[in-house]
Amino acid sequence: MTETRSYTIKGLSCIDCAGRIEAAVGQLKGVEQCAVDHATGKLTVWFAAPEFDVAPIARIVKDTGHELVTERRRTQGGHPLVQFARFLLGSRETTWTVAAGGLTLAGLLAALTGAPDMLTTVFFAAAITVGSLSVVKAAVQEMWMARSLGINTLMVIAVSGAMIIGEWGEAAIVVALFALGEALEGYATERARGALESLLDLAPPVALRLHADGTPEEVPVERLAVGERVLVRPGDRVSVDGVIRAGQSAIDQAAITGESVPVDKGPGDAIYAGTLNTFGALEVEVTRLAADNTLSRMIALVEDAQAHQAPVQRFVDRFARVYTPVVTLIAALVAAGPPLLFGQPFWGESGWLMRALQMLVIACPCALVISTPVSIVSALTNAARRGVLIKGGRTLEALGRVRVIAFDKTGTLTEGRPVTTDVLNVCSDAACTNGLSYAAALEVQSSHPLARALVAEAQAQKMTLPAAQEVNLLSGRGVTGRVNGARVTVASHPYFDTAIPHPAAVCAAAERLSAEGKTVMLVSHNDAQGNAGVCAVFAVADTARAMSRQVIADLHALGGIRTVMLTGDSRPVAEAIAAQVGVDDVRAGLLPEDKVAAIRALAEAGRITAMVGDGVNDAPALAQADVGIAMGGAATSSATASAQAMETADVVLMDDGANAALRHLPFIVALGRRTRRVIGANIALALGIKALVFALAIAGTATLWMAIVADVGASLAVILNGMRLRR
Repeated sequence: MTETRSYTIKGLSCIDCAGRIEAAVGQLKGVEQCAVDHATGKLTVWFAAPEFDVAPIARIVKDTGHELVTERRRTQGGHPLVQFARFLLGSRETTWTVAAGGLTLAGLLAALTGAPDMLTTVFFAAAITVGSLSVVKAAVQEMWMARSLGINTLMVIAVSGAMIIGEWGEAAIVVALFALGEALEGYATERARGALESLLDLAPPVALRLHADGTPEEVPVERLAVGERVLVRPGDRVSVDGVIRAGQSAIDQAAITGESVPVDKGPGDAIYAGTLNTFGALEVEVTRLAADNTLSRMIALVEDAQAHQAPVQRFVDRFARVYTPVVTLIAALVAAGPPLLFGQPFWGESGWLMRALQMLVIACPCALVISTPVSIVSALTNAARRGVLIKGGRTLEALGRVRVIAFDKTGTLTEGRPVTTDVLNVCSDAACTNGLSYAAALEVQSSHPLARALVAEAQAQKMTLPAAQEVNLLSGRGVTGRVNGARVTVASHPYFDTAIPHPAAVCAAAERLSAEGKTVMLVSHNDAQGNAGVCAVFAVADTARAMSRQVIADLHALGGIRTVMLTGDSRPVAEAIAAQVGVDDVRAGLLPEDKVAAIRALAEAGRITAMVGDGVNDAPALAQADVGIAMGGAATSSATASAQAMETADVVLMDDGANAALRHLPFIVALGRRTRRVIGANIALALGIKALVFALAIAGTATLWMAIVADVGASLAVILNGMRLRR
């Protein structure tokens, strides 16, 4: 039976290194398949036997100058320069880099001070020897294991050629700069990846488990079981996902949901690992194991998403695999063509061999290959830190091209529950103000959403509800009963039209409210003479969320975005909400399959479409859209629903409440657009610098060290530019 395991390769950033590791591990006995993703540093191995020893894999990874990480380590802090120094001295290969740099500087100083040529040559030769140890080994692995022509092979050829023609100083500078550039690239890539993984450090590794007698014991979170209780003290980070059983506090949930304001929590409320308890002691019942908490699942999903390449990234990788051999062939023709055909010089500092060597150095595709993944990783990390999960580069790129955003109405643009919006006193007796209390007295015995809306309004007005007797339903059209001896009826306007006479003014008020998309109910009770008369008119509606109008306005402000509402409600109700929030188009009276058809029709019009819903009820429409956006991955009432929202949608807004979740929509669309611009700029920069140095090399005005500086500089420039997306 095949078993799959995944590991992290520390410092991996180069597509050639990934190819060497993949080829070598794939040849191990017991390994059925191996895949290495240079963008994420992930090594995935399919074993034929579960007892396979990981040590040979660790050795292969170490031979390539990297480290296999089998368990997560907590990040080390400190000043960036201290962290980089720690990184340089953390492995044998990077230590050689420091030594090669020191020897090269010594050789340059010796040359500047007029030291004998033999001494400077010794320094440069030592620098080349020390700095090339890992490069030569990697070149052998490229040729014999990966069967490919990689950057290390090109560097060995270029440095060897420089030594042959006597350019020892240039060769040493190239080796030192190349090694330093590889180290800087690995360090910067690790910083980009580590920003996401460092979120796990927010969840403490230990928790205070409560015994039956209430005494706390500090234990590793991995030892906690579902159902056990832990104590979370004021000022502590929460270590588990759970439910509060005792205590009140405000919880800073920025790590999970991106909310800037702490949320009040009490008994029965969910709480998440990595959040911060501000002022009150809490007793929390564990609902998820440490490895399955919301924070861990968020990071696992984003790490998995990083491996899902954007179309532009797949194109760049394919291009790079062809680009290097082609440029190498061109360099060979440049070296041999002019001397053979036109009698041009082959040797010497300005000879065509040196120009070809310069082209080999600049042929390295590292800057081009790293330009896209570092940008995507940074953008995905930025989104995750704000409480937004974006499932991969494809989704991120699609967000940048979205032109239509379709919204489910109920629970997305609206609160998802009816509330009383209007209470009109229409009793002929002006002193009569008990219509709401009479209606709520009957409706308190019902679980219907409209009934709950009336009861909630009465409670909000702090009314004392009288007791009701003989309460009966009116065939789904209302309810009747006796309150304080009077017969009271609460029913729809059509029922009153047929059963209880009422003035034309009452009809006009009911019809006006109904035209606004509200559900209208009338209340009557007997007067002193026993005659029934209407005393109040109520309007109940699912109201728009406070954030909806601002979010729609912000989306429109981005430019080029059309908004559409898809709902199963009637057109008057839908149009009333649409007018309140400002959407461009309304599609009402839709069944689930009609919503799918509507999304399909929008897509067929050539528009990249996103669908925003709850991730469960709207699953078919979310799946049909180019980008499915689910709200409330952390706030869903059950763990199963939350997991479904996180797994099925392309984007999950994790906020603890849809009001807050909606605010992320303009941000993710803008992030997608910004990411596309950064990737485009990175590719243009990488190719532009190479084209410039190519031209200088052919013209004979470039140097070998200029070529390596241009290559290293391009790599660092695209990395730093891509890392801007973290902010």
